[in-house]
Order: sequence, then structure tokens, then C-alpha cells
Amino acid sequence: MSQEIPVDPSSVAGTSSLGNHPAVAGEPLASSAAARHSGGCRCGAIRFEVDAAPLSVGYCHCMDCRRASGAPVSAFVGFPADQSSMSGDQTRRFENGPVTRSFCGICGSPLAYVDRRLPGRIYFMLGVMDMPARYAPTLHAYVGEQLPFVHMPDGLPQHPKSSVTRPDGDPS
Repeated sequence: MSQEIPVDPSSVAGTSSLGNHPAVAGEPLASSAAARHSGGCRCGAIRFEVDAAPLSVGYCHCMDCRRASGAPVSAFVGFPADQSSMSGDQTRRFENGPVTRSFCGICGSPLAYVDRRLPGRIYFMLGVMDMPARYAPTLHAYVGEQLPFVHMPDGLPQHPKSSVTRPDGDPS
């Protein structure tokens, strides 16, 4: 469910000044920090903005993400939670263990999730970003749960479970 590795600087618009220097995992990309990242649900009842650089972008193949999205694979953009804001009064939440997912109560669009095991982070669905092409995924998480007919030969790193170890040492 969680994709926590550095974002490839060439994959986020506005980061060309970084060249090919990798970011440190969990640290924002300096040149995109000033950029505003935004998105919203399909019907427009909910909007969000983030005034920080993305921390991670990745695909997730876990069963929980598949069921929450209705898709065979999900993609997320992670940001510092304290730099994000949502507007609109139709946000609904569903809590499942340590994960709380947000969605629109009108159109049903899945929007984001937070994981209590990863404090200070919020992960927005890549497809609800206003400019989704700006966020090229950099990894696959939970490939141990990947559906057998899903083939994504993109050469990205593949993690059997999460790509980030939780504070308790558990990578799941």
C-alpha cells in the first residue's frame, strides 16, 4: 500500500534543475517544493492542494488497494500530510486497520489514504491529480499480490511487499 522511495527528478515537471541526482527517500525534491500540486474528484465536489514536493510515486498491487479502487493496480503520489488541504464537504472516509481511505460521497472517486504506521504522510491517487502525467511511478509495491494477468515490463524496482519499512520494522 505504501510506496516510499525517492521520486525520479526527471519524472516530475519542474525538476530539471536537479539533473539525475537522486533524492533521499522521504525528502522532498527541492526544485518542485514551491510547485502547487492539486487534484479532485470526478464531480468536482472535493478539491485538494499540496504545497510541497512529492515524496514518492508508485504502483501498488495489494488486494486492499485493488478493492478500494476497483482496478487491477493502483498508483499513488505521496506527500507530507501537513502540507496538504482538502476542500468540500462531501469527503467520506473508510477505516480498515491502520489505513484510512478518503473518497467523494457524491461521485465515489477514491482520493487518498493515510496509514497510521507512516505518520505525516498522505498518498493521493495518481489518477485524481490535475496533471497526472507529471508523476511517473518509480516502483511497484506488493508484487507478491499482483494479479497473474497484469504484466508491466517497465523495468521499475519490484517489492514483494511494501517498499518502506514501517517504524515497527514491518515491511507489510
